[in-house]
Amino acid sequence: MLGQLANPDFLEVRRDGYVISSNPSNLDLEYVVRFLTTEAYWSQGIDPALIIKALKNSLVLGLFDGTGKQVGFARVITDYALFAYLRDVFVDEAHRGRGLGVWITETALAHPRLQEVPSWMLATEDAHGVYEKAGFHALRHPEWYMQRLR
Repeated sequence: MLGQLANPDFLEVRRDGYVISSNPSNLDLEYVVRFLTTEAYWSQGIDPALIIKALKNSLVLGLFDGTGKQVGFARVITDYALFAYLRDVFVDEAHRGRGLGVWITETALAHPRLQEVPSWMLATEDAHGVYEKAGFHALRHPEWYMQRLR
């Protein structure tokens, strides 16, 4: 199911006329930034320059339809050894209901460079069912976790 691109750091997966690619040069950067700054509840209003900086420092996955148009996205913040944080997962409304959110999540988890990572996290307000299908669950010890916001 996973097919390697020329660069072993990137993968490409195909299913039902869709493609997921982890090659950042395939991303429609304008599309991703626009969605994250105007449509995604978790990142509306963030400075687009910060979004671009975040993307450059993350493992990214683009979801593309049969015409090559980008219709979804996910990124992983990771040290490639002990920890990974899945973030900014979205699928265009016109392409929802086809299991693409679960698929892009599972593809991120299956990325060859992340196979040794034992600890994954994410935050979601409304997509718990999507991530449960990929093996995520509520924190076992939420009292251990802290956060600092500016």
